[in-house]
Amino acid sequence: MGVLSEMADFPLRRTEPMSEATSQVRVWNWAQNAPLGPRARLQRPKDEDELRRIILHRSGRIRPIGSTLSTGDLLAIQHQQDTLIEISALTGLIRSSETSATFAAGTPLHEVYQTLKTMGRMLHASPGVIAIQTLAGAIATGTHGQGLGQGALADDVLHIGMLCADGTVAEFDRAHPWFGAVQLGLGCLGVITEITLRTVPLTVFTCFKNAVSADGLQEQIYTWNNAFTFNKAWWFPEDDRFHVWCSRAATAQEQQRYDAGDGDAVALSAGDSSLNATVDQTLDHMQNDTRILGQEGRHFATVTRFKDFTDTIGDIYQLFCRGIAAPQINVEIGIPLARAGKAIAQIKQWVAEAHPHMHYPIILRCTGPSSAWLSPAWQQLTCFFGFVVYYADNGTLSSDGIAFLQEVEKRLAALGGRPHWGKYYHPALYRWRELYSRWDDFRQVRAALDPTGAFSNAFTDHLLEGE
Repeated sequence: MGVLSEMADFPLRRTEPMSEATSQVRVWNWAQNAPLGPRARLQRPKDEDELRRIILHRSGRIRPIGSTLSTGDLLAIQHQQDTLIEISALTGLIRSSETSATFAAGTPLHEVYQTLKTMGRMLHASPGVIAIQTLAGAIATGTHGQGLGQGALADDVLHIGMLCADGTVAEFDRAHPWFGAVQLGLGCLGVITEITLRTVPLTVFTCFKNAVSADGLQEQIYTWNNAFTFNKAWWFPEDDRFHVWCSRAATAQEQQRYDAGDGDAVALSAGDSSLNATVDQTLDHMQNDTRILGQEGRHFATVTRFKDFTDTIGDIYQLFCRGIAAPQINVEIGIPLARAGKAIAQIKQWVAEAHPHMHYPIILRCTGPSSAWLSPAWQQLTCFFGFVVYYADNGTLSSDGIAFLQEVEKRLAALGGRPHWGKYYHPALYRWRELYSRWDDFRQVRAALDPTGAFSNAFTDHLLEGE
């Protein structure tokens, strides 16, 4: 399946070992569930001049693929003359000021974060959990963290340099009338080459962790997010329990305790075992559904880390940028924050009546409004509901898990939900013009910057021209 299917099954994952000969034939996305195109059509320019030559001498269309974490439909090329572009050579810090830093667009997020830390700086935005993404890819698909005082990673962008289809460099800053389109462009406006980010002084935070009944979750989601700088919760519907992390800037005493260490995060208390039984039950479900053994057991680490949890002091990247990448189907829908309580209540009622099965907790992250025209948080406080189904050893997916994803997406779409662009969703559920007031403005910018559709593919054509 691709995201173009109306409500079809999700794609199976290729699991057979890839021979050297096979690896030279096709490029696959990171999850190994979608071929992106012939490997002979993959280009890795060593610098911006070579990238310009590739663009100017193209014989078909071009798709930038970042670190290939997105769905196959968003990244794939369709024709033998089309080209996949991977800009991993365009990496590193280009320049910095007291309040900003400019990076080459292919820089992975973990390198961005580490570079800023060595400068005593950080982004204002909370990081996403997976830091192997390229900076340009994270911007283009709407990567976000949590916290009502900030939006997506794209909202920390001050300036973007982009190579256009005619080989010229277009420059966009926050005063440019098209900036909101370029902030989150789905890779179909041009190839981004450099990004300037707003930075703030590196801050140490204290993260308070708790596990309680979900009885009042639909009210508490607002309390936590209004009281703390960063908040993230994992909801275990079958047990009706949740695990919540609430963070605020460290006090002077907490800062001293952190500074006295070796730079690692500092645990403040002995482990709390109150969530252990729920974690064990979740692990049983995951094992039964996936039959994962050996090295693939990193799936389990995403849940076992909740055992014996402790309050912790650390910088924002130590606390929240802790994703464990494992092949999965990930659905994430942003709901207007004002409707989050209603969405939680509806899911609770559905779980109580139908007893659907899911082997991973529901992830709740709330953000402030975004200025990117196609951000799921465009102009509104937003609560993101995240759902994960891990692949089994043989590349299949739990039928119960898939049924859960399909039903919950329908319910959240009906509440005005907007899907994360880099994850899985069914476009037939959404009325894009009703959800995004600048939808047609984005299409006009695309037509102006790329009149021949050089940077699009079948999916972006269908998405942007289908209504």
